[in-house]
Amino acid sequence: MRKLVISTALVVGLLSLGACGQSPACRAVTGAGIGAGGGALLGWLGGNPLLGAAAGAVAGAAAGGLTSPNTVSAGPGPC
Repeated sequence: MRKLVISTALVVGLLSLGACGQSPACRAVTGAGIGAGGGALLGWLGGNPLLGAAAGAVAGAAAGGLTSPNTVSAGPGPC
């Protein structure tokens, strides 16, 4: 139970930092990185962290690239 609570808190924290930046490319890159981290954590809980990281990276890149900075933004990104 403790592992689930800690991992849920980490995933929520990672997702709250997702899609930083102003350009779609920068938002896709940061979203992919954060999605890969969250996906690896969830995959680790499910037994396959590599598959989780891949799925998280794809979902994060799509979310970051397809949303506008006015919709979801955690501030300026590294790009």
